[in-house]
Amino acid sequence: MRFCSACLAVLLLLAGCGDLPQPFRGNPGRQARSLAIPLAIRLAVPPPPQALLDEANARRLAEAMTAALQGEEVPAIAIDRPLPLDWQLLITAESAGNVVRPRFELVNADGRSQGVHEGAGVPIRAWAEPTPPMLAQVAAQATPGLTRLLLSVQAARASATPGAISSGPPRVRFLPVRGAPGDGAQALAARMREFMSNLGFVVQDAAEGAQYGLTAEVRITAPADNAQVVDLQWIVTRRDGEELGRVVQVNEVPAGRLNRFWGDIAYVAAEQASGGVQTIIRNATTPQLSAPAQEIPAAGGAPPPPGLR
Repeated sequence: MRFCSACLAVLLLLAGCGDLPQPFRGNPGRQARSLAIPLAIRLAVPPPPQALLDEANARRLAEAMTAALQGEEVPAIAIDRPLPLDWQLLITAESAGNVVRPRFELVNADGRSQGVHEGAGVPIRAWAEPTPPMLAQVAAQATPGLTRLLLSVQAARASATPGAISSGPPRVRFLPVRGAPGDGAQALAARMREFMSNLGFVVQDAAEGAQYGLTAEVRITAPADNAQVVDLQWIVTRRDGEELGRVVQVNEVPAGRLNRFWGDIAYVAAEQASGGVQTIIRNATTPQLSAPAQEIPAAGGAPPPPGLR
């Protein structure tokens, strides 16, 4: 069932973060990120037989990938034969034109795919004659996305029901945020990934295995009377591209407030919108009786002020 944007509008007071400074809100730091990794599982990285590499270089890639992950405190090990309770990082590669694109799949101990990360393209000539620095660069480029994926899976499993864990948490492909000035695209994406993971979803960059797509569009009016109107829309789509609904956040901010750093504004926007995104996905998978269109209020249960409708 497709839902119009009016049915799923969330109007957020973006600047409502309180009067006291909150420099650490939504920014737990690197140590907290490391501690969030599921240390109770070991991630095995076997030499990839389908990565368009010979045996020796396949082993070198697995070792480079392991070293890069260990640098982020992920409990990874390069091993030919994973143990029964190991999770695995399966690496493949395929050529597309004049580049080779590596692909990294996270698989749990039962052999179920938990998420996919697509690496950056490498010139086909460099891949055909790989050097240790080139393989180390491939690993270094893939590690941030893989660490983010592992954290998302861990958070989703912690929030999911036993049945959802056994079948694998639902996966959402997050596409880049469009139209946000300053660091808005990065800040909004990072915060939304965190909140969606906490709601039991695995958020990944790759399309493979994802049931839903999520992106955001930001429109900011030209300054007038030292203020600007921010229209932030989170768009949820089905795997076939059909739009399922939008969470809409509209508010007025001081002119130029978002030209550089979004900070707590991105945190609050994602925190408030994630529940609406979850509702859209739930409604898409649950038969709905016809009912009058309704507006989902911002967190706290209070409807938005009439002046913001």
